[in-house]
Amino acid sequence: MLIIPIIILSPVRHMAKKILIIGSGAAGMTAASSARKFDKGHDITVITEDEDIAYSPCAVPWVLEGKNSWDGIVMHKPDYYSKEKNIDVIVRTKVDSVDADAKTATAGGKTYSYDSLVIATGGRVFVPPIKGKDLKGVYTVRTVRDGRNIEACMKETDDVVIAGAGVIGLEMAVALKNTGKNVTVIEMMNQVIPRIADSDIAAEVQKHLEKMGINIVLNAPVEEVLGEKSVEGVKADGKTYSCGMVIFATGVRANLDIPNQLNLDIGQLGAVVVSPTLQPYRRGRLVNDIYLAGDLIQCRSAAVPGPTMSQLGSSAVRQGLIAGRNAAGDRSMLGPTASPWISVIDELQVAGTGMSKGLASWYGISVVEGKAEGLTRARYSPGGKRLIVKIIAEKSSHKIIGAQIFSGEDANGRINWLTSAILSGTTAEEFLFMTENAYCPPTSMVTDVVLSAAEDLVRNLSG
Repeated sequence: MLIIPIIILSPVRHMAKKILIIGSGAAGMTAASSARKFDKGHDITVITEDEDIAYSPCAVPWVLEGKNSWDGIVMHKPDYYSKEKNIDVIVRTKVDSVDADAKTATAGGKTYSYDSLVIATGGRVFVPPIKGKDLKGVYTVRTVRDGRNIEACMKETDDVVIAGAGVIGLEMAVALKNTGKNVTVIEMMNQVIPRIADSDIAAEVQKHLEKMGINIVLNAPVEEVLGEKSVEGVKADGKTYSCGMVIFATGVRANLDIPNQLNLDIGQLGAVVVSPTLQPYRRGRLVNDIYLAGDLIQCRSAAVPGPTMSQLGSSAVRQGLIAGRNAAGDRSMLGPTASPWISVIDELQVAGTGMSKGLASWYGISVVEGKAEGLTRARYSPGGKRLIVKIIAEKSSHKIIGAQIFSGEDANGRINWLTSAILSGTTAEEFLFMTENAYCPPTSMVTDVVLSAAEDLVRNLSG
């Protein structure tokens, strides 16, 4: 009789680590929760300059418009993390320095030791170095505190200028217009939603905003904020626009304070270079026990060979999950990103993924587009909205590298569908051959507009 011994292995027990996370945005708090989920025994501390944590900056316009409250958009307070997840969150505290050799950080006069460090300090709104930028009545849109300050100023003025016509700027414009304000949006580029949307899609958005009564000024960088102690107007392209409040929504730059202290490698896009494990480099060599996530890193593009920046809440969460697990002892990796985005601007939904034609041109890529217009529902189904779908493919390889959608509803599922095609390296012909859509009259046309756009793209590629 053959006797097979049974060996019972005790579970591997890791020594408890001290994990320090700097930053409490989507990346930082996700990293903390991810680390805790991976290992219940680690000592996890989050240090943040913010007073509010676990909220979405995207929700600030909704509160200003009266669709929500400040308490309503803050998902959790620090004591929730302490009681429910055994994570210590220290607010209103700036990390002054980090010593990677000693594995310590100094903040608020105290020294914190760590075994693993996650840097998730995000980005800062870029405000051009112009005269008057520090006057009372000048704001950015980044935090709940920013939103509260704007809310207080709204009581004192009816005229607002928003500098920057990206999605945040336009969402703010709509929110303030719907509260009865006179709103002017001033953009230095020649279209709204520059870089990530093409001019034809941008023109549809602009037309709707102007119909609402929002004044759009293009090709006009803000040159000066006018006033003695508080805002009285702005000067742009030699013209003066009267207002009592200026909101800068002029893009976000990576917060490199701590990475620069640590001499981490900065890439050509002005953000920290990281490996797929989200570890940084110093003089080309991987740095152990430090991980980064969020707006301060550059990652790998799924649309083209090379780096990209994906300063989106969804990207921050995805990166935070990986950074947190790895800080806790795992070795997860971040794949390439297509950076799908979507914005609700009044009654419109506008979305994109991968490259716009403008971005592709910047990368030196020749592209072909396909475009179709239809409805979000069958023609006989009540409530259908206008739907425009545009798909972009690289001319030489025929791979789909970008898409944009302008719609009255249901843009999210369609842009996710096209994002999957980019991530899988699908050609236009493969997409058309391998794809079919679910159909029900209240949800789509029998041939979805996405497929009609793909048909147009294949025709144009072959023609």
